[in-house]
Order: sequence, then structure tokens, then C-alpha cells
Amino acid sequence: MLKRCLLTYFILFLVFFIPQISFSCPQDQIQSLLEFKNLLTLNINNHYTTVITLEGLETWKPNSDCSKWQLVRCNTRFPTREVIDLNLHSLVFSGSVSSSILRPVLRISSLVTLDISSNFIQGEIPGDGFVNLTRFISLDMSDNSFNGSIPPELFSLKTLQRLDLSRNDIGGTLSGDIKELKNLQELILSENFIEGDIPPEIGKSKTQSQNSNCNMFSGSIPLSVSQLMKLETFDLQNNSLSFEIPDGIGKLVNLSTLSLSLNKLSGGIPLSIQNLTNLETLELENNNGLSGEIPTWLFGLQKLRILQLGGNKLQWNKNGSVYAQSKLTHLSLRSCGLDGTIPDWLKNQTALLFLDLSLNKLEGSFPKWLADLNIGTIILSDNKLSGSLPPSLFQSISLLVLALSRNNFSGQIPDTVGETWVMILMLSENNFSGSVPKSISKIHRLMFLDLSKNRLSGGFPRFDPESLLALLDISSNEFSGDVPAFFGSNTIMLSMKVLGLTINSLEGTIPEGISNLKSLKVLDLTENNLGGSLPSSLGNLTGMKESLPSSSSPLPFMYSFTIEIHDLAVNWKNSKQGLANRNLYLYTLIDLSKNKLFGETPYSLGNLKSLKLLNLSYNNISGLIPQSFRNLEKIEILDLSHNNLSGNIPQTQSKLSELNVLELSNNKLTGRIPESPQLDRLNDPNI
Repeated sequence: MLKRCLLTYFILFLVFFIPQISFSCPQDQIQSLLEFKNLLTLNINNHYTTVITLEGLETWKPNSDCSKWQLVRCNTRFPTREVIDLNLHSLVFSGSVSSSILRPVLRISSLVTLDISSNFIQGEIPGDGFVNLTRFISLDMSDNSFNGSIPPELFSLKTLQRLDLSRNDIGGTLSGDIKELKNLQELILSENFIEGDIPPEIGKSKTQSQNSNCNMFSGSIPLSVSQLMKLETFDLQNNSLSFEIPDGIGKLVNLSTLSLSLNKLSGGIPLSIQNLTNLETLELENNNGLSGEIPTWLFGLQKLRILQLGGNKLQWNKNGSVYAQSKLTHLSLRSCGLDGTIPDWLKNQTALLFLDLSLNKLEGSFPKWLADLNIGTIILSDNKLSGSLPPSLFQSISLLVLALSRNNFSGQIPDTVGETWVMILMLSENNFSGSVPKSISKIHRLMFLDLSKNRLSGGFPRFDPESLLALLDISSNEFSGDVPAFFGSNTIMLSMKVLGLTINSLEGTIPEGISNLKSLKVLDLTENNLGGSLPSSLGNLTGMKESLPSSSSPLPFMYSFTIEIHDLAVNWKNSKQGLANRNLYLYTLIDLSKNKLFGETPYSLGNLKSLKLLNLSYNNISGLIPQSFRNLEKIEILDLSHNNLSGNIPQTQSKLSELNVLELSNNKLTGRIPESPQLDRLNDPNI
């Protein structure tokens, strides 16, 4: 009782009689944080394109206790509260800031964790700033624009447990000094430009290793990383590393994630991976040199959930039996030499969310048991599958992506298609026939619809104006009737970027409402029976007036996986060519050729400054070539041939500096051809 009373008196004494004791942050740490804030603000003033959020930083004020600031966490040591954690991610929304802004922060020697991710920071990592961080545990610098190589000072951080430098512009090689990070649990260097081999193990020279009997690494160079016995995540995907996977990888018994996709790996899958009993993720996709048979023992790793082996030279073991003890959520065996029917052992993979068996030689029908597994993504393109699709496939609320292009499927598209939540539906280059179910227009989240190169007929369903549809390709079918008028004056959400309706039997006129497709980049209506005059509203297509930045995506969403989307086929430079989907933002084109259009060419088409191709050939268009075409500054191909155009060729066409194909033949044009250094290089007799 006496001790308890004495303790109570002591606490009261501290509270009431020693108020002068400071519990605030050290003054030098306060100044360092304020300096960081000021440098960030200075970047904004110097670069008008840089945008930051002050959310949290507005609490950083002079003459205040930084332990009470947002984004800052301090320890509870007596008598001072040192800064230990800084959560500074996503302060910068756009633009760029210099890596020098980190120097004040790195002066805080008590730091344990630092998250500076997603801040558009560019320049080299200031390595010398890490020398005094003796308590450092976690560093996250991902999603920036750091360049140069990984500074050697990082490898002196003996206490470091997590290092994330992913999604930057870091190059060079991975230093063998990484072996010094004995406490490292997560090493994430994905999506950079790191090249070369994984460094050799300490204690063995490269020559000694090459003479060993490991039969790995083009000379058996073991991993220095194999000494990092606490490592749980090893992610080097999407770099330029070239090596065989070392046998020493099997020493990392705590490893749960091994991600080496999108590199230049060679050799096979080492037997030692069997030792990784904690492995949950194995990603080796898209390494052109990775070869050999896919070992069936991989499916015996009980904790394995993600297995990505597609896009290599790996081949399925046709004689091997699979007794899967793992419950996979993601499986990619794309281009792995699978033949016969879709493997029966997949029936028991009831946890599957993602399945990619494309670019194989699979035959037979789409099994009902696969339709009933409720998988989110099914990619079976480029096989030899046939028969009709089971209606239950579209009754799954889990289905988000279905890619069955370039097979031999036939019959009608099931009426149940409207019951799904699918976002990407790719059924091109099959033998589907009949009409498209009207229920397809009820799929509110549908963004990408490709039904091209089938035998579909009848009219096309009308989509709701608030649809999210971004790419529609129904070309090379037997559709008839008017152009689908689902983009009228009330269109609000339709984010269409590609509209391909070529080679059908569509009639009527081009709807004025097309101008409401503000994001449209590709309009291809060639080889139909469209009549009437060209609507002047085409000149209002916002997406064709200005060029998009190179980072823009052709679709308004991103996925963490790659879907093999075949190129969009268009008439380009007198031949049918494919425009890669990943580069569609580079192409802005209008092709209305081979229809029955008449009347004059709208002057408003000159507003489309980012247009690269304009093809109005093989119609009955009359009148003059508009003087406004001088504004088509990005135009590369201009084809107005086989019409009834008259008058002189505008001399202002000589200002089209990027023009390399000019087709004006079979018209009633007069006068001389414009002269310019660009036009003089064109030896095309069709001018």
C-alpha cells in the first residue's frame, strides 16, 4: 500500500511541479520538416504544372509541437518525442519535384519508416543522406521518377526490413552488397531498368561458381540474395535482368513471393523451388528465353495461390499427371503448348479468379464446369475451341473479362449475356451467327466489346447513353439497318474511343449525335451503304482536336494483368494494317471510304488538328477541297480519291509538313499541284 501511495505522489509531482520539462519534438527535427515543406512549396512556384495537396501539411506550423502534426508519428520517449515515422505519399498530384527535397527529411536520424511514394520526384536518390539512419526499418520510394542506380549507402542500412523502389527509372545493375541487408524481408524493385545478372554469392568468385555443378545461371552463379534468409518478397519483375534462375533460390525458405516476369530470363525452372514450402506467388511470365518443361510438382506446393508462367518457351509436360494440392487464385499457362481439351484437373480449382490458357492448341467445347466456377477473368483466345457457349457462363456475377477471340466457336451468343457484369467481352474471329441479343446493351459496366469477324446479322442493339463503353468493334459481320444511334443528344457517360463498324451492310446516314462522343479517336465506317451528306458536327469531335499525351491509355481503366488484344485493323497507306491497342492514343483517324456519301466536305473537318488519317475515298462527294484542311497539322494520310471534287487543289496544302500519302485521283480537280519540300518528296502517281 505504501509503495502504491508513493507512486501516486510521484506522478502528481511530475504533473504539477515540473511543468517545465519538454515533451515536444527536438527543435532540429521541427526545422527539418518545415524545410521540407518549404522546398515542396518552392517547387510549385517554380513549376506551374506541379500540383500538390496540402492536406496534412497545413498542420505543420512553426512554434508548434511536431508530434501533433499530421503525417508524422513520434515515439513516447521521456523527455523528448523524436520523429520515427513519416507518411508523405501522394502529396504531389502532377508535375515534378527534385529529389533534393528529401535531404532535410533524411537528416532526422531517429527515422524508422519513410513513405515518399507517388510524388513525381525526379533525379538521383540522395544516397549520402541515409548514412546516419541507424534505426531504419522501412523505405518506400515507389511510383516516382528516380533515375541513376541504387546508391550503395542503402546497403549499409543493417536494420532495413522493407525496401520498395518499384515503378521508377532506376538503372544499372544490382550490387552484390545487397547481401549485407540480413534483416531484409521485402525487396521490391519492379518496373525499373535494372539489367545484367543477379550478383554472385559472397565467398565465391564468378570463375569458381562457373566450375561448380549447380547447372544454373549460365555458369552456376548462385544468388548473393540467397543469404537473405529472412526474405519473404523478392520482386524484380519488369526490368532487363538476364540470367538463369539460380538453384540457390531454394535456400530462401521464408519466401512467399517470387516475381521475375518481364525480364530476359533463360534456362528452366530449378528443382530447388520445391523447397519453398511457403511460396504463395510465382510469377515468371514473358521471359523469352525461359524454356524446358513445366514441372508438375509446382502444383504440389500447398500454399501456392498465384502461378504465372505464360509468354515463355516453357512447354507443358504431356505425360505428367497433375495432383494439385494448391488452391490457385491466378493461373497463366499462355503459349505453353497445351493441347487436347481444357484440363479436367482445373475442376477442383474452385478458388480461381483468373485463368489464361490462350495461344495454345486446345480443342473441344467450352465445358459447363468451367462456366460454373465463377471465375472473374477467362482468357482462351487463339486456340481451336469449338461449339456453342453454355448460357450459364453469363449468369456469373463474378465474370469481368471474357476473351475467346480467334477460335471456332459457333451458334448464337446466349440471351443470358445481359445477366453478367462483364467489363471486357472479346468474341472476334469466330463463327458466331444470328442476331446480337438485345440484353447485351444492359451490361452497364461493359467497356470493351469486340464482335468483329463473325457472321452476326440483323440490327445492332441500342446502348444506354450512360454506358461506359469505350471500344466497340463489330466490323466484318452482316449487320444491316442504320448506324447504331445510341449516342444522341442526351449522351452523358459514353466514353467511346474506338468505333469500328466496317464491312457490314449498314444504311441510312451518319448520325449527327456522333459528335457527342467526346473521347472518340478512331471512327471507321468503311465499306457500308451509308448515304447522305457528311455531318458538319464531325468537326466537333473533341478527342480529335488535340493530341493526347504519350502516357494516355486507349481505355479508361488499367488492369494489373496483360490481355493479348490483337491490333485494330484499319486501312493505312493503301493496305490493311493493325494499330497496336497499347498505342491507340497515338492514332486519330476517320475512315468513311467505300460508302454512298454525297454533298460537300464540311469546312469544320479542319478543326481536327490531331487527325492523322482522313479517308473519304470511293464516295460521291462533290464541291471544293476546304481551305480549312491547312489546319490538319498532324495529317499523314489524306485520301479524297474517287469522288466528284472540283476546283483547284488549295495551295495551303503545302503547309502540311507531316503528309506522306496524298490521294486525289479520279476527281474533277484542276490547276497545279501545290509545291513544298514535303510534297516534292511524294512520288505517288495518285496525287
